[in-house]
Amino acid sequence: MRRITIVGAGQAGLHLGIGLVQQGYEVTILSNRTPEQLRDGTVLSSQSMYDMALSLERELGIDFWEDNSPKYRAAAMSIANSAGEVMCEWEGLMDKPGQSIDQRVKMPVWMAHFEKLGGKLVYVDADIDTLEDYATSSDLLLVASGKGAIGQMFERDPSKCVFDKPMRILALTYVEPMKPRNGPPAISININPGIGELVTFPGLTLSGECDIFTIECVPGGPMDCWDDVKTPQQHLETSERLLREFFPREAERIDGNLKLTDDRGILRGRITPTIRKPIGKLPSGALVFGLADAIALNDPLTGQGSNNASKCAKIYLDSILERGGKPFDAEWMQQTFDVFWDYARWPTQYTNQVLVPPQPHILDIFKAAGRNPQIGYLMANSFNDPKSIAPWYYDATAAQDFLASMAAAA
Repeated sequence: MRRITIVGAGQAGLHLGIGLVQQGYEVTILSNRTPEQLRDGTVLSSQSMYDMALSLERELGIDFWEDNSPKYRAAAMSIANSAGEVMCEWEGLMDKPGQSIDQRVKMPVWMAHFEKLGGKLVYVDADIDTLEDYATSSDLLLVASGKGAIGQMFERDPSKCVFDKPMRILALTYVEPMKPRNGPPAISININPGIGELVTFPGLTLSGECDIFTIECVPGGPMDCWDDVKTPQQHLETSERLLREFFPREAERIDGNLKLTDDRGILRGRITPTIRKPIGKLPSGALVFGLADAIALNDPLTGQGSNNASKCAKIYLDSILERGGKPFDAEWMQQTFDVFWDYARWPTQYTNQVLVPPQPHILDIFKAAGRNPQIGYLMANSFNDPKSIAPWYYDATAAQDFLASMAAAA
């Protein structure tokens, strides 16, 4: 029986670990938090997930919230001026619904399921020495956590990176359900160029249904005002003020009663979008294979993070199973990552394009999507699969050809 060790009990680590245990592998997952600590801690992310990734959970039988979580089957995007007045917008229906399950709810259940299947959870704040210990007893050692010295084992790949610093200051908030938006429940991205963005969608948290929103602030801009925010109530008050000032249409949903789901339903931080080389080497010379966020970290603006993690776990799972009894050497690691990157480059580019001022061809696409429901439909389903709108979303010349063909067909 082959022994696999995974550092990190998040979306990717647990997904992969459960899949491997189901196939008879001996799997150990190292976690720096117990299920109780996760449930009692602060929120970890916004984790908007779409059908491609959710279907991978269904394959493993870990879609435990399929029937009792709020769903959204639409996507919308708007671009406003500095006063929050909408200049162009589009909305479209998704083929299959998306959902968001608070990871404080999700991960403890997955951890219990992993152990029930025969997997081993070890609670340790892993460091390089920890990895050295497990490298000697594992056929394959994977890292799904990109923090600290462990994350630094994976070298930044400048050929795949666009940014070398955080592009946004993030303020994530879980609130009790707001007044419903006009139209169906949706993931809604509101862009205020040079100032920042507001992303909203429904979710399921510890107390039940909720609304989740992330304010993404351009550093140095008028929403970059979080340094003196210390308490949950200050976080909520600052969020409400920014919504009312820069996103007045979304602020209409507050209905005078914006309330946190719990005092731990907030998170602030900065993320530098980074792609890293997938193979790390320990001081002993043992190889470590990077997984999901450890090697492909995107800003959460377009909701791709948990989806990338799920898809990466699936690709790695299939590759491990196909490898059989052969060694997990550097060549195999690189080839497996290359399969993942063949997909991941699209959500990376998809997200990076929104972190800079909209290019003219992007504005043309958004305006056309507001007039043509078919283009709105294609854009809505691009959250599920950003590759589906290649090449026309990513290339100005291809965009012109695409828009001309859609106009001719109308």
